[in-house]
Amino acid sequence: MAYWLFKTEPGCFSFDDLKARPNMTEPWDGVRNYQARNFLRDRIKPGDRVLFYHSNIPEPAVVGIAEVVREGYPDSTALNPAGEHFDPKASPDNPIWYMVDVRYGEPLPRPVSLEQIKGNPLLAEMPLVKRSRLSVLPVTADEWRIILIMGGAEPK
Repeated sequence: MAYWLFKTEPGCFSFDDLKARPNMTEPWDGVRNYQARNFLRDRIKPGDRVLFYHSNIPEPAVVGIAEVVREGYPDSTALNPAGEHFDPKASPDNPIWYMVDVRYGEPLPRPVSLEQIKGNPLLAEMPLVKRSRLSVLPVTADEWRIILIMGGAEPK
């Protein structure tokens, strides 16, 4: 099992939106960064745990836990010319972009803000702190545990 942090703007798709989906599961689509795509396509597997992070808000924060339930597969939103994630270079034979399915787990008792994460010296090497532009980031087991503790959750 590996650990990840997935970023989303809550105005587009929030942790509560994930909870409201059938089976509390949704494809994590629309990622249009090659490094993040490679994680989705090659490294993220069912059973991996996800820190669900709300970004582009006044106080960005980890708000909950999710789980990957389907490994990487072609992102169909890239093939829809009417969609916001359309990529004219993608095709069924050359999908380019990938997605995984995630299932709602549980909210953190207390959100863990980016400011709190940056202020914790034990998290100084976390990719969120170093390369915050990626929407899919690896998290170490120690970082996972520390963030859960900071959020008032029992590390699992």
